[in-house]
Amino acid sequence: MRPHSQEIYVTGPGGLDRIRIPDLHVRRATRTDTHARSLVFSPDGQTAYFLLESEPRLAPEAEAQAEPPTSGVSHIAALDCESGKQLRQIAVRAQFSRLAITPDGTTLLASDPVASALHFFDAASGKTLGVVQAGKGASLITLQPFGSKAFVSNTQEEKISVVDTATRRILSHIELGMRPGSLLLKPDGGELFVLFPQASTLAIVDAFHDNISQTLPIGREPVAGVFRKDSSVLYLATAGDGSVTTLDVQNRVVLASTFVGREPRAMALTPDERFLVVADAAMGSVAMLIAEPARLARIRSALVTTVPVGAEPVDVVIPDWLWKQHHSDQ
Repeated sequence: MRPHSQEIYVTGPGGLDRIRIPDLHVRRATRTDTHARSLVFSPDGQTAYFLLESEPRLAPEAEAQAEPPTSGVSHIAALDCESGKQLRQIAVRAQFSRLAITPDGTTLLASDPVASALHFFDAASGKTLGVVQAGKGASLITLQPFGSKAFVSNTQEEKISVVDTATRRILSHIELGMRPGSLLLKPDGGELFVLFPQASTLAIVDAFHDNISQTLPIGREPVAGVFRKDSSVLYLATAGDGSVTTLDVQNRVVLASTFVGREPRAMALTPDERFLVVADAAMGSVAMLIAEPARLARIRSALVTTVPVGAEPVDVVIPDWLWKQHHSDQ
């Protein structure tokens, strides 16, 4: 979802698609000879940054083409969202996995799991700022909403790396005892929840002191999660048992566990936080669940309805401006 706009961008083979709301007009934002992925926006929504991954073209050639990436070199593309013109490509001899951008929009971070490295770039110019060694299989990047800390999931060993984005130095390596999956940072930035899909467990990390405070069993194959805005509740998708677990963050207790299908993989809260929408990759459906903790205590099942949407949904976006517009018309 592009900030400060009524547009949703979708990455895929051949470039980026842009969907305008509410008319649902689809327009190709940019066309490339590669697969576009790991999209991030500048905080003002004016610039989109994404990785270019070499893949065969699936769409016919119809527009001016961007330069294809060189074999063995990772490319980061910068796109002006207003004009649709590509501003630049950053080419580095690396194999990037994920992109992230600092909250102030000044610095791009790119992880390279093959070289176990984290690269830094000036977002405005594309200039390389530095490289630090993270851990083996460095992949997912999560940044605190304030300060200058970044947490990197090292998927080929049992630790995460903590990096200072201002000084571009490693602050610490947090030993986990299990290989990490997704990293979920509380909205207040105080705690980091690390999911371990293979161990059906999560670890809670003190994000200020970089140490594990607690480990909890949480259901088979936890893969995704979303917090309420006040950090009070965490909703977790456990793909191994087809369920969503609702966790009271402060008391570390499960408020509810709701069966939603076969393989929930993505979720989003409605802007008023009354409902949770969950995409099930195996069922080709989305489920709507009651999300309010007070209501969960009074009902037998949180499941409201399930709607078929198409094969293998991978993400859920609920624009707040679309939600407000719909309810103002009721």
